[in-house]
Amino acid sequence: MAVEPSMSKRLAAEFLGTFVLVFGGCGTAVLATTNKEVGVGWLGVSLAFGLTVLTMAYAVGHISGGHFNPAVTLGAAAGGRIAWRETPAYLATQVVAGIAAGAVLLVVANGLDGFSAQESGFASNGYGDRSPMGYNLLACLVIEVLLTAVFLWVILGATDSRAPKGLAPLAIGLALTLIHLISIPVTNTSVNPARSIGVGLFAGGDAIAQLWLFILAPVVGGLIAGFSYATLLGDEAAVSLPEAMEA
Repeated sequence: MAVEPSMSKRLAAEFLGTFVLVFGGCGTAVLATTNKEVGVGWLGVSLAFGLTVLTMAYAVGHISGGHFNPAVTLGAAAGGRIAWRETPAYLATQVVAGIAAGAVLLVVANGLDGFSAQESGFASNGYGDRSPMGYNLLACLVIEVLLTAVFLWVILGATDSRAPKGLAPLAIGLALTLIHLISIPVTNTSVNPARSIGVGLFAGGDAIAQLWLFILAPVVGGLIAGFSYATLLGDEAAVSLPEAMEA
């Protein structure tokens, strides 16, 4: 039986995976969509987020479980895939990694004359007048809770001991792509508090004032999915996320 990686290695994997996810996804939104003639648009941003989580899940998911997201960690704990006592270290590492990615992205983005993180929005999430299409608070709350729950259901299902082996990262990456295709017009898509905090802190006071929604809603959605999957669909022999990623 394989020896479980140490907590320090698991946290290093979570830091790396979260950093790449935030930098890759938000970096695409910030750096590759400013020019409407050659920019990748919302489709490209959706693919960027999906590809980052897919590639990093294959790269380091077998070490840490490939959470890269506080909502995933809490949902996994609710579903019995990680011990609750381990969640604080995961959550702190993910948030720090998100902020580090946001800071590096800001350095790169400021290399373009006239760039302003506050004026551009810096890939931050928002509701009301900060929603890409002007959706109100309730709509943004509902979609973030729902789509985070969907994301967790996919993760827990794809890593279930009964699921096809070795395909979990692919299913998870495609699910995140789909989620972004649905919700970028509504909230600019969070489903991940570390992603929202990582760029929101650099996007100005209005973005910071709305961060509460993009912390609360994904956490609620993740917990709903974790508890409901364990109750309704869970496998008594389900393995932890790191073990599932090894399959």
